[in-house]
Amino acid sequence: MHVAARSALIATTAFLTLVDLFATQAILPSLAAAYHVRPAAMGLAVNAATLGMAIGSLAVAFFSRRIERRRGVMVALAALALPTVLLAHAPGLGAFAFLRVLQGLFMSTAFALTLSYLAEQCSAAETAGAFAAYITGNVASNLIGRLLAAAAVDHLGLAGNFYLFAGLNLAGAALVYFGLARTPPASMPAASPFAQWAEHLRNERLRAAFAIGFLILFAFIGTFTYVNFVLVRPPLALGMMALGLVYLVFAPSIFTTPLAGRAVARWGTRPTMWGALLLAIAGLPLLLAPALGPVLLGLALIGVGTFFAQATATGFVGRAATSDRGSASGLYLAAYFLGGLAGAAALGVLYDRYGWGACVAGIGAALIVAALLAARLQVRETTNERTAPLYGPAR
Repeated sequence: MHVAARSALIATTAFLTLVDLFATQAILPSLAAAYHVRPAAMGLAVNAATLGMAIGSLAVAFFSRRIERRRGVMVALAALALPTVLLAHAPGLGAFAFLRVLQGLFMSTAFALTLSYLAEQCSAAETAGAFAAYITGNVASNLIGRLLAAAAVDHLGLAGNFYLFAGLNLAGAALVYFGLARTPPASMPAASPFAQWAEHLRNERLRAAFAIGFLILFAFIGTFTYVNFVLVRPPLALGMMALGLVYLVFAPSIFTTPLAGRAVARWGTRPTMWGALLLAIAGLPLLLAPALGPVLLGLALIGVGTFFAQATATGFVGRAATSDRGSASGLYLAAYFLGGLAGAAALGVLYDRYGWGACVAGIGAALIVAALLAARLQVRETTNERTAPLYGPAR
């Protein structure tokens, strides 16, 4: 397959895998009004998907060697359509949250198995480009998914929105069926998964990377969940379609995220991580401005910074793990997605009780702690940090 066609296939698969995860955030005000609940309650229900993502990441880390990659991704994306359709008819907030957990479970299964597929099927020369395409597709899902959701609710209503996204789930399954080659399950390792996990958790550098992943999504979810309620109230008072267009702030990240590999190769992991987190922190004060322009700039900076930091941390885990890099990546993804759920809960409480300013302060505290932990992101001399692939687990 031609390189450009392969990259387009990988990016589109990534887009269709995670498009449901963040798209629902763009319609939070409509959902809160429909279910007659406060922002924090609706934010926690919507972001319950990250709990399913964490559970699914651990499950794949445990069972992945028994699963044929292409079939696993295809089945997970097809199954994802069911809870997506049912969300159109969720009778209450508890049912809505449960269906979001199921969505997260299927999304993370497809996500983690695709990462394994790319790591196993791409040559050393192809690995960085393949993972760059996949992460770029994930970034695009943040942008286009939110735009689609906002437009769908505006024109089709809440139920129509979920029917549309169920169709995208099925399209993802079809794309995998026709686009990816079948692969045999990997050979079983001698050590048990729990022994491998214990070894990873004894590694101070990996523990720091897991904690940084937790804090990255903690901050990201907190920002892009509760800013929706700020954008629709005075003085900004945006309509639903205008709220969707706000997420064009993710467009720069589509172009900057693939450059993380070059940045690590030139400056190393720690300086790259510090630079990314500093950029995100610089955007926070702008979120408090009473005008739309500064808020949009702040959101763009946070998007670029957090996506860049996520790409850097993901690659570091693959280099720092001393064995079974697949399970190390699974633990990282579990920590990452649990951070999203914690961010939705903790920052929602701050928003409800003390307002947007307190929520932004909580986001800033998380990013500062992540920057402090980044001091531990140093590979040993036996690991060639400047030539190892950035994205995903090394083979």
